[in-house]
Amino acid sequence: MRGTLNISVSAGVLAAMLLGGSGIAAARDARDAQYGGQSQPPKQQQPPQQNTKDKQPNAAPLSMDAAPPASAEEEGAYKAIEGVPETDLNKKIQLSEDFLQKYPQSRYKPVIYQALVSGYFSTQQVPKLLDIGEKEIQMNPNDAPVLAVMAQTIARTFNAKAPDAEQQLEKAEQYSKRAIEVTPTLSKPANLTDEAFTMAKNDTLGMAHGGLGLVYIRKAKYQDAIPELEQSIKSDTRAQPDPVNYYLLGLANDKTSHFEAAATAFTKCAAIQSSLQATCKGGADEAKKHASTQLSAPN
Repeated sequence: MRGTLNISVSAGVLAAMLLGGSGIAAARDARDAQYGGQSQPPKQQQPPQQNTKDKQPNAAPLSMDAAPPASAEEEGAYKAIEGVPETDLNKKIQLSEDFLQKYPQSRYKPVIYQALVSGYFSTQQVPKLLDIGEKEIQMNPNDAPVLAVMAQTIARTFNAKAPDAEQQLEKAEQYSKRAIEVTPTLSKPANLTDEAFTMAKNDTLGMAHGGLGLVYIRKAKYQDAIPELEQSIKSDTRAQPDPVNYYLLGLANDKTSHFEAAATAFTKCAAIQSSLQATCKGGADEAKKHASTQLSAPN
């Protein structure tokens, strides 16, 4: 398996990152919704435990009410970011970066972080995404969409030769599990319909389960990976689902001698327009050959 897999998915996942909305205002509404209208998580909630070698000092969640009042200039800069069309991602990203440089203690920092996670994800700026995502999670340990995005991205861009490879896998596993735990507890933002909120939560859970499934594959825990990847696929209701999860499910089933299931997953992957089509077609052919010549494991 290749060390790096495409992290891109549809715009629907970006909606999930902000719980069904786009832009900074939606990020703010989603953030408030996560805490039932409060600006920070309850005190008893703790961030996921990390390997001590990879641990950074915990930053207290920043309440937008506790931060210093914004000056007129700061308010103007914030509104300028809100006013940028979502189609002009580069401008929104640049203004957001400039805002954090000029107002590092701003009350709007949490939602600017979320907006940048969304922007970096859309533009495939992986190093910046990982950096800002870590800052957001330190600030808000229960930001389920960002936890899910981070888990999937770390798992898919994993480098086994990196000096902190083991710690990165552990982090991806912790973030996935935390997103899976938190997502069902989220409250619906007022600006979302029930249907949109359900779809957004499904997108978040799909990324979290998919990230966890890939972590298990990278740890050679193929049997554990299968139900996570199946759940990720089940949560993906888009017209064109993410082919990576079908590819990974095929791989996990093949490694556990579930050859017919592997052939089915690879075939579904091959039917989706992506860079994995040829690889998945080859995997399907190989799995079918194994199914006819080797003993398959029981389901």
